[in-house]
Amino acid sequence: MTEKTINPTLKTALELGPVIAFFVAYLWLKDDTFTIGGTEYDGFILVTAGFVPLMIAATGVLWWLTGTLNRMQVLTVVLVTVFGGLSVWLNDERFFKMKPTMIYLLFAAILGAGLLRGQSYLRTVMSGLMPLQDEGWMLLTKRLAAFFFGLAVLNEVIWRTMSTEAWVYFKTFGLTAAIFVFFMTQTGLFKKYAVEDKG
Repeated sequence: MTEKTINPTLKTALELGPVIAFFVAYLWLKDDTFTIGGTEYDGFILVTAGFVPLMIAATGVLWWLTGTLNRMQVLTVVLVTVFGGLSVWLNDERFFKMKPTMIYLLFAAILGAGLLRGQSYLRTVMSGLMPLQDEGWMLLTKRLAAFFFGLAVLNEVIWRTMSTEAWVYFKTFGLTAAIFVFFMTQTGLFKKYAVEDKG
């Protein structure tokens, strides 16, 4: 299916809106406890229960408007549903906190599997955005696979050793900033291995 063009602001709102809503709702309800069906749930679990359907709905609307979703978006919504659902069902916030670990380990494993086959799966996804020579794609893929593995380890360290509030800040802002900084530090690689336009 051909991707349809939509307003960039709307696209960003659909992609980031659920995460921002989760953060705001958590700050609002973090100190509260709710009794539902005789079971006590803290604010984090209640916010997670609202985040899962919101994420599914936003992704569904994005697919309806654009006609397509990339693999990362599909994988993310599946893992949000699985781990968020487990957290709510078992009333255990640890499952939702593990979600970024699983996402980044899976990304690292997929990129690593491609490298073992002498291929850059990253190129398949991003070649239209950044025309690079083969050597550049392989080097960027190695660096990104290692970076994703590092993020998985960092997420584990933070949620296991710090407060839930600290983890929410890390998840909302730290991971996003880390990915931005990573690509900014690859400027030299992009320049060195850029494919020159011969047109």
